[in-house]
Amino acid sequence: MVYDAIIIGGGAAGLMCAFTAAKLGRSVVLLEHQPRLGNKILISGGGRCNFTNLGATAQNYVTQGSPHFCKSALARYTPADFLNLVQRYGIAWHEKKLGQLFCDLSSRDIVNVLQSECDSAGVEIRLGCQVRTVRKVDRFQVETSRGEIVGRTLVIATGGLSFPKLGATPFGYQIAEQFGVKLVPPRPGLVPLVFKAEDSAAFGGLSGVSVEVSARGSLGKGPAFRENLLFTHRGLSGPAILQVSSHLTPGEPVILDLLPGRDVLGLLEQERRSTRELRNLLAQWLPQRVAEVWCQRWAPSRPISQMSKREMQELAGRIQAWELHPGGDEGYPKAEVTVGGVDTAELSSKTMESRQVPGLFFIGEVVDITGWLGGYNFQWAWASGHAAGQAIAQG
Repeated sequence: MVYDAIIIGGGAAGLMCAFTAAKLGRSVVLLEHQPRLGNKILISGGGRCNFTNLGATAQNYVTQGSPHFCKSALARYTPADFLNLVQRYGIAWHEKKLGQLFCDLSSRDIVNVLQSECDSAGVEIRLGCQVRTVRKVDRFQVETSRGEIVGRTLVIATGGLSFPKLGATPFGYQIAEQFGVKLVPPRPGLVPLVFKAEDSAAFGGLSGVSVEVSARGSLGKGPAFRENLLFTHRGLSGPAILQVSSHLTPGEPVILDLLPGRDVLGLLEQERRSTRELRNLLAQWLPQRVAEVWCQRWAPSRPISQMSKREMQELAGRIQAWELHPGGDEGYPKAEVTVGGVDTAELSSKTMESRQVPGLFFIGEVVDITGWLGGYNFQWAWASGHAAGQAIAQG
């Protein structure tokens, strides 16, 4: 049998692509090397799957390519479309914050929806199926641990390198290289940062303490994220840090505003006759331990009334633009996604098909499109999978 589509990868994007093409009358086989589908779906959102974000637009994605690349797919399969699918199955859900939608009960509900859609559409699913070689003559020939499969099209939906314990591999990148498809070098994204030794000695004792900050990169390439920062034994985590990590280049410092929305210099000038120390003033808005440790490192231990205007200006600037140089990040084991991947210049934004290799598609995380924290990466999986599935059906 020659299948219309061979899909490698049984995660969010692969499953969406499979049932989209199959519902439109195409024969589809989906290969997953793990013994079950949707491993990353199952652990996402603390086990409740943040399955989309109502506000998803192209501005919520990081890429080295054109910032407009993901617009077409996102416009043709929206958060409302996936929510309609969830509601059709009667799955209870809630909006947590900032448009983030979660299952009320379990991530397993989302996997069950996707598998049910595949089953009803006639998708053939092969679990525990290892792909050994891929080649193309006139059609794609995929040699697996369960024999050879031939397909008119081949879809790579194998994800990135995050969470290697769940079976992440560089397979998708290797296939791209095999067929001469260019890559943007992958790196961990949405990942905690690690302190350098001097910062670890100063701030490592704050592990478990959280504070609202505004975080941005020093090169001005991405937005500022106003969310919580969490001190850890090794460095910094929390939503603000995970968000900004995807925008940082290796070695780039992160800029932290510890009192976002406040005029810190104005506050200091109001205290210019005060006998209070800076740590006591900051403790009005920051956890006391954070105020004390930060001031031990950066502020003189004397009353504010004894500070010169220049000292006040320098301290206010540091509080609102604390430049922290990470010693690195926690790597793929702690990264939620992979930044980089298949260069978007190599793909059609409408179909996700390779411009150089007809019939070869790349979807989901394997592509150099990385969403913000909060359901955006799942929405890209649904949208890119849907785009490829439709293209296969129409081809």
